[in-house]
Amino acid sequence: MKGARDTYRSDFGRLIAVEGIDGSGKSTQMHLLEQWLRHADLRVFKTEWNSSEVVKEITSKGKKKGTLTPTTFSLLHATDFADRYERNILPLLHAGYWVLADRYVYTAYARDGVRGCHPGWVRRLYSFARRPDIVFYFRVPVDVAVDRILSGRPKLKYYEAGMDLDLSNDIYESYRIFQSRIIKKYDSMVKSDGLVVVDGTLPIEEQQHKVREIATRLIPKERSISLPVGVRA
Repeated sequence: MKGARDTYRSDFGRLIAVEGIDGSGKSTQMHLLEQWLRHADLRVFKTEWNSSEVVKEITSKGKKKGTLTPTTFSLLHATDFADRYERNILPLLHAGYWVLADRYVYTAYARDGVRGCHPGWVRRLYSFARRPDIVFYFRVPVDVAVDRILSGRPKLKYYEAGMDLDLSNDIYESYRIFQSRIIKKYDSMVKSDGLVVVDGTLPIEEQQHKVREIATRLIPKERSISLPVGVRA
């Protein structure tokens, strides 16, 4: 990843990533940004973490059985990312698309690090990945994230709650401990990796206005688009 910005060509597309713990609201903000960019007649492609068909089935089976070790979990996600990167992300950037990534390599840095994988080893796994033009980090208190998640579904998931780490026998307490540690990892990357912090507790409209204001800087002047006060999904 070192020197990626130095070799960046003006005819490439743009790469924007969103990061944050589950329930941070990042996916909502990504969706709104996607619709806004499409409205401006820009070519947009969105990719999501852990969505490659190549490893989706085996990852799902491993999660159901609860047999994934931290290293195995890390390697599966790295394989998933590499497949999407080679098939979609890089080719579309070359074609001039705006690629929006709902989670990028920073998710691995945070989660795998909390699970005990060596930070240097994890970063080497993803060393082929181009550095995004912007990485938005939606920061929220862990209790806010819990409330949002439970309002949308009845229970937490095993790995989502970090139950594989034996943090607590109570899944809700385990979630709080696990996600709190991930927040600390994200916070440590704000300065070193240039993450743009967005207060995820602000009204959706305010968050989106900040996202659009910053994203606008990547748009050529001849393609400039307005920043409406309201937000439309």
